[in-house]
Amino acid sequence: MMTTVTFQGGRMILINIKMQIRPEKMDEWLALADSYAKDVNSEDGCLFFQFARSLTNDNEFVCIEGFKDAEAGATHVKHPYVKRFFDAAPDLVATQPQIIYIDTPHGFGPMGEIQPR
Repeated sequence: MMTTVTFQGGRMILINIKMQIRPEKMDEWLALADSYAKDVNSEDGCLFFQFARSLTNDNEFVCIEGFKDAEAGATHVKHPYVKRFFDAAPDLVATQPQIIYIDTPHGFGPMGEIQPR
């Protein structure tokens, strides 16, 4: 379910959504999340889209999204698979998801503190 994409450069919309999933719905969630991530990653304006599972809480996921601009983000929510995801997710989450939305003039760049040896 994890995809590694490197993006360097200009403007980017960065969205992180923290989600608690009902333990008894985990298989259903994993299938939905996998299908949804594949669909979103096929969008022209999507720079990256993935779900990451917490190392300390098996029921917690963070959705990590990057779109090239606000227009790409607005186009994203109009796709039919987004509606399907939003329709299914309330039955799978244990609490209301929490979101961070950042419109930044900077994309990813190199981290100074860590470099391969």
